[in-house]
Amino acid sequence: MKTKKSNPLSFFILMLVLASLACSGLTPQPSPAPAPTDTRIPTATITATPTNTPRPSPTPRPTRTPNLAATQKYEAFDAETRKYFELGYLNTDKGDIEEVDDFYYEWAQLGWYSWLSLGKDVRDFYISAHFAWDSAYRHANESGCGFVFAIQEDKEHYSVFLDRSRIIFLDADNRYSYSRTVGTTRGTGRVKFDMPAEADFTLIVKGITAYALVDGELVGEYTLSQSRILQGDVGLSLLSGTNKDYGTKCEMTNIRIWTPD
Repeated sequence: MKTKKSNPLSFFILMLVLASLACSGLTPQPSPAPAPTDTRIPTATITATPTNTPRPSPTPRPTRTPNLAATQKYEAFDAETRKYFELGYLNTDKGDIEEVDDFYYEWAQLGWYSWLSLGKDVRDFYISAHFAWDSAYRHANESGCGFVFAIQEDKEHYSVFLDRSRIIFLDADNRYSYSRTVGTTRGTGRVKFDMPAEADFTLIVKGITAYALVDGELVGEYTLSQSRILQGDVGLSLLSGTNKDYGTKCEMTNIRIWTPD
């Protein structure tokens, strides 16, 4: 068995150091605690009510679909685009489809909406998804899934939400302290869903005209401002209708965005 021998000289030096510390009355000073890292408050935007909307961190850009005609699914996307062109909702049926990862978000912040950016820079386009949404409170205020578009660096934008009773179309213009409702140019903009609700929703933007389709049918046509910059980013969004429990939750699947060549 190995043994470890002590060193008398080392022991003597150690005793001298301890004695010196005791005589001088010094005690080891604790290291200062590291300063907390500041957390940046998200940038605010204007919502349907005069409250501020925090923006979550942006998500990665969607993956580009390799070939519209490669599979039956892409052929269906192509047929959808051709239908919108024949109806006059698009200036061309030549373009690219990109699929976007599924989206889920829940938020308990009455009257607020937030979005996740897709990192796009588009003007004419359409975006479609299957929406499924619900609120923790049976009599929640207007709420639902939606899209945000024409997002500028100063956070001006348009937003469109599918509520259980109507399309909510908002213009967030920085000249005003709140988002203004954009009325329909054609169509009622009205729908009727029991909660929880789900539907296919499509937003098409052509020039200064926007179309909102629910389950493939036109529900509302809207005229955008000619003085606004309409080319900008696009985002997936949720409008919260209650502060109770989880608030409002939104799930989007089969998300795709089309842009012309």
